Amino acid sequence: MTTAAARITFSDWGWRYAERDAWAVRGVDLTVEPGERVAIVGPSGAGKSTLLRAVAGVLPDEPDPDDDTAAAVQGTVLVDGAEPRAVRGRVGLVMQDPEAHTVMSRVGDDVAFGCENAGVPRDEIWPRVRSALDVVGLDLALDRSTTRLSGGQRQRLALAGVLAMRPGALVLDEPCANLDPSGVVQVHDAVRALLDETGCSLLVVEHRIGTWLDLVDRLVLLEPAGGVVADGAPAEVLAAHGPALTAAGVWVPGSEPARGSARRGPRTPARTGEMHGVERGGPGAFRPFAELVTEAGAEQLAGSESGGVLLEARGLGTARGKRQRVGTGIDLDVRAGRVLAVTGPNGIGKSTLGLTLAGLLRPADGALRATPALADGTGDVPAAWTSRQLAARIGTVFQDPEHQFVARTVREELAVGPRALGAEDVDERVDELLDAFGLAHLADANPFTLSGGEQRRLAIGTVIASRPPVVVLDEPTSGQDRATWQAVVDRLGELADTGTAIVAVTHDRDLVRALDADEVVLGAAGARPVLRDPATGVRR
Repeated sequence: MTTAAARITFSDWGWRYAERDAWAVRGVDLTVEPGERVAIVGPSGAGKSTLLRAVAGVLPDEPDPDDDTAAAVQGTVLVDGAEPRAVRGRVGLVMQDPEAHTVMSRVGDDVAFGCENAGVPRDEIWPRVRSALDVVGLDLALDRSTTRLSGGQRQRLALAGVLAMRPGALVLDEPCANLDPSGVVQVHDAVRALLDETGCSLLVVEHRIGTWLDLVDRLVLLEPAGGVVADGAPAEVLAAHGPALTAAGVWVPGSEPARGSARRGPRTPARTGEMHGVERGGPGAFRPFAELVTEAGAEQLAGSESGGVLLEARGLGTARGKRQRVGTGIDLDVRAGRVLAVTGPNGIGKSTLGLTLAGLLRPADGALRATPALADGTGDVPAAWTSRQLAARIGTVFQDPEHQFVARTVREELAVGPRALGAEDVDERVDELLDAFGLAHLADANPFTLSGGEQRRLAIGTVIASRPPVVVLDEPTSGQDRATWQAVVDRLGELADTGTAIVAVTHDRDLVRALDADEVVLGAAGARPVLRDPATGVRR
């Protein structure tokens, strides 16, 4: 299924979004020859995603030279010598959110969707669909419901839909950002198969560049508003520009953080456990951590060195909607000053558990109770609290941060929570968070015009600005470069050090390690926590 690979050229190209003073990207000179495989790296906000969207012809605004508030463009970007909008079928775009690509309810229809819109003859579509699914390794019935797919499967489905259209270039915007480790391997291998099958050109953006080093020919470093500052073979660029890459926020292989590096003061070892039948040994023996206890052990562990219990889950069952049961029989405690990481494969129910702990979903069965220390006279059922009561006690950062924005500017967004709760130091809190999360230069920008990484940091800031005792975050480090990742993780560590209970739904093993987090590993057997040795990661 070879296809003619596309040639992509940027000539002094730049783009400014509507109602923004600063250029998202500017002065880019770059050529990708047919069949070349290029990785683009750079700090969060450097315009990497904007660059890819330009190639795919899907930038949201039309420049208007007579309107100062409209989008603006300089230079040119061409695909095979033509404007990208005129040859959209030549470029296949896959973004980081797997659900954003799923448009049909059945697997076969979803893969066929692009071909149908491109006017491919009907008798050619279904052979293409079956061939594409085979190339990306999705051995699924064509009538399989897309709602039943994991994140890794959804990304491979997106790749199959692109492959079926036979593009000349494949453009990937952090396709592994929200995937578990097995999903990352699945997508990587599917991309390799797609490239081998078609010979198309590749542009990929990923902060954790190690995932793609074995597939790319070139590594390009992009600087905010400064164009290309390094371009060459990956080994040469890493050797010559290692410090610059690290400073630019690239996850250079080997730069992983040490365990507990984001925590201060004496710490007890992180512990991971099962809720039933774990023996408690003497000094040095492996013990289950306090957040996963049997009912009989709850009283014994309450008030331990990990801090007081704020939320108690007993026999907790979780569900998406009214019918789709996800988790069952979960016993855990959320404690002040501790970090609890909820991990496991895509689609296992981590986000659903997080939303249930946050009081935003009612338990399907069992009980979730707030202790008096957290409830403070409001009743012990978080799902029954008013929005104001909930905001003051449990803050939640959604997996899709734009779902929680309500204000017109970044500054106003950060002020919403503390102002609603009657805080007297709103401006001071806002200014401090703008600086801490690298958003000061975007204070007057519309939250919806920010990059994905910037939006996530803003969402975290809006929640912690209200200073709730419990914070639940879904994939808090997704879309972050190495520097902004450190800013987020350091802030979460500071919150835990000062007594805030942190629950992080995450695939990020570096976050778990840096925060010395306790861990709930959800598995397929009823989505129950399973025992894992914290030192080796091996199940016991």
